[in-house]
Amino acid sequence: MPELIRPSTILPSIRENFEIITADGLKLVGEKAIPIGSINSTILCLHPNPSGGGMMDSHIYKKSANRLPHLAGIEIIRFNTRGTKSDRGQSEGSYDNGVSEKYDVQAALEYSFSQSEVKELWVMGWSFGTDLALQYARDPRIKGLILLSPPLKNTTQTDLDFWKADGRAITALIPEFDEYLKPVEAKARFTGLTNLHQIDVEGAKHLWVGEPYVHRVLSEIVKIVAPNKLPLPLEI
Repeated sequence: MPELIRPSTILPSIRENFEIITADGLKLVGEKAIPIGSINSTILCLHPNPSGGGMMDSHIYKKSANRLPHLAGIEIIRFNTRGTKSDRGQSEGSYDNGVSEKYDVQAALEYSFSQSEVKELWVMGWSFGTDLALQYARDPRIKGLILLSPPLKNTTQTDLDFWKADGRAITALIPEFDEYLKPVEAKARFTGLTNLHQIDVEGAKHLWVGEPYVHRVLSEIVKIVAPNKLPLPLEI
């Protein structure tokens, strides 16, 4: 008999721990969740601000790793930026407000392409992680960006102009009641980025709390990278 997918649901996948070394010599810890069958695409996750409790296990990312390999054939790569701790362990170094984290993003990208031999990589940022993505995830091999609740705190107009000229696909999910950047404000900041698709999510808040919002976010992710796997089931 089918069971409802719940926050604690963990579906089958292959889990592999990994470590990466940054250009400034720090060891970062992470985990891959790999589909047991064929891989449709891979997503590298950049987590929310560790100064507010963000980490590789922040709930949207943990649920992505627990569900999307099985449901959509999507490989999920998560890691802790410098100084960040989760059940996987603590990465070396200390939080640098998104400055030295440049080396963390670059190391994770190099790991994805060189060691993990990813064929198709999307970068997904959430909150603080969206600033990291917009500032540092510019490797030409990346397919595009997925932004969850972007605050655009550290992202400059110069960063946005880069992506405007670059032209790769960007999707930004903006909660109606986001505490940092609401839909109207986001539309103004993203003016001119014709390659950016803004999705305003009614009723949602910055942290996407609640299973209906989790399902919506995961569905939008799958629509971008593996649309043939929609709709995502509510039970399994």
